[in-house]
Amino acid sequence: MISSNNINIASRSVLSSPGAVRSELPLSLDAVVKVMEARREICDILDGKSQKFLMIVGPCSLHDTGSAIEYAERLRQLSDQVKDHILLVMRAYFEKPRTTVGWKGLIYDPDLNKTYNIEKGIFIARKLMLRIVDIGLPVATEMLDPIIAQYIADIVSWAAIGARTTEAQTHRQLGSGLSMPVGFKNATDGTFQTAIDAISTALSEHSFIGVLEDGHVGVFRTRGNPYAHIVLRGGNGQPNYGAEHIAFLKVAMQKAHLKPSIIVDCSHANSGKDYRKQHIALEDVLSQIEAGETAIRGVMLESNLLPGSQKIVSGCRPTPGLSVTDGCIGWDETAELIRSTYARLAALHPAAPATPES
Repeated sequence: MISSNNINIASRSVLSSPGAVRSELPLSLDAVVKVMEARREICDILDGKSQKFLMIVGPCSLHDTGSAIEYAERLRQLSDQVKDHILLVMRAYFEKPRTTVGWKGLIYDPDLNKTYNIEKGIFIARKLMLRIVDIGLPVATEMLDPIIAQYIADIVSWAAIGARTTEAQTHRQLGSGLSMPVGFKNATDGTFQTAIDAISTALSEHSFIGVLEDGHVGVFRTRGNPYAHIVLRGGNGQPNYGAEHIAFLKVAMQKAHLKPSIIVDCSHANSGKDYRKQHIALEDVLSQIEAGETAIRGVMLESNLLPGSQKIVSGCRPTPGLSVTDGCIGWDETAELIRSTYARLAALHPAAPATPES
């Protein structure tokens, strides 16, 4: 029979519904409380109600659950030591946008061998996120595929929309309906307007088509997300976190009737794609805060147990704790940077009040 449909589809298979996966790997009542408390604290930081500094720290992408749990346990211990002035959130990214081709992340290819067992990847990712929350850390991730969001969003305390998708209507609508604060990254050329437009859009109500809990297609109507904000990641190999960039951005956001709440991603173009230079961006940001800048609410660091990165080699198991995507700083430098940040913030706010209730 001649058909004009699905000509380039090699195969199809049924995927378990979001509701079925969440029923099999449920979020406990204790975990719900932890997620909601972390979201509330992040909102207070973004609002300026809390003097705490948000640090979203962790691997560029997770490919090994054992090393991810070890990282989370170390980060939790450090979190307890700096919690008076810093809220540590673990970066747990499972989807990787690709400029052309490459490994798309643990959800899409959990075995790192191009077998693309997506259902297995969803279960592994959700189970790992639940473990991180149980350890006592909030989870941050990038929302890339709007359908995947239905499988994991209930565990997430902070979400990012990447530079390649910030311009997309689909992701702006998604951001408007997500239950956690959402950071929109600036465009890959380093300019701000695309992210500013995305924030304005996400603040608004929307209606769009999506996948319901039972797997059926349905219509979602959103209220708008009041905690959409901007994440600076540089562009075209140049940073955009300097005081002059922040000043320009604040004016642009105020003209758009947006409250400037800024997160600086110390990686990507802000480090010249050299993980060893992330500390330069962090130190500059802290100097601005010491000089009185209040619009910068936090930073992101790409960090793993081991410094650097590795290639995925067919037939070889990657080294645990070493990035298979962007290069990351190692644990020793991570701990040093967090502790030095804490010391500088403690000197700036020696008697910081407790985070107020929302």
